[in-house]
Amino acid sequence: MKIIPDFKYEIECGHRIVAGVDEAGRGPLCGPVVAAAVVFPNHDIEIPVVIRDSKQMTAHQRSVAYDWIVKNTVWSVGACSPAEIDELNILWASMRAMERAVSGLGCVPDWCLVDGNRVPSGVSGAPLVKGDAKSLSIAAASVVAKETRDKIMADLSAQYPEYGWDKNAGYPTKTHLQAIEKYGITVHHRTSFGPVKERIKNETSHD
Repeated sequence: MKIIPDFKYEIECGHRIVAGVDEAGRGPLCGPVVAAAVVFPNHDIEIPVVIRDSKQMTAHQRSVAYDWIVKNTVWSVGACSPAEIDELNILWASMRAMERAVSGLGCVPDWCLVDGNRVPSGVSGAPLVKGDAKSLSIAAASVVAKETRDKIMADLSAQYPEYGWDKNAGYPTKTHLQAIEKYGITVHHRTSFGPVKERIKNETSHD
C-alpha cells in the first residue's frame, strides 16, 4: 500500500509557517543539484492535483502539480553547480542548495521539514526520512526541484544534443555513458564522479 503524503507532520510540529525541503539530482553525472522549499498557505487548503514523491508520479502528473504548486504556495529553488559539487562533494552541495532554497523564500519559515536524515546548517527544522512520501510540503518541494532540474537539463541538451540529457537528465544511462566515451566530457560534467573521473584519467594517460 502506498503512503499518501498529508499535513500530519506539519501540524504536529506546532509551528505556523512550515517549509518542506527536498532536492533533485544527487545521482547524475552532470548538471547542478537543485533544491526546493515550499510553504503552503494553510493546512486546510483544497488540493485538486496529485502531489506525491516526484519519483512516484508520471511526467504529466508532475507537470500539472508543478503548475498548481507555483501558483498556490510560497516556494523557492536553490542550486549548486557541478564545480561546487566537485569542491564540496555531493552531500554538502545538496545541503548548500537546500540552504539557498530556504533563504530564497518570500517568508521566513518557523520550521523546516527536510527530506532525508540531516538538516542543513543554518536551517531550523527536523529531518524526515522518506519525507517526500509522508509530508505534502516535502512532496511539493520534490516536484518543484525535479521539474526545475529537468528543465535545466533539457535546455542544456539543446546545446549538447549528443548526450541525451533531455531524456536521461544527466543520469548514467547506457546512452549517456556511450556519449561520454565517444564525445568526451563537457563543462557541465561532475569531474569527481566515477565515470567522468575515469574518462579524464584515460584522456590524461593518452597525452
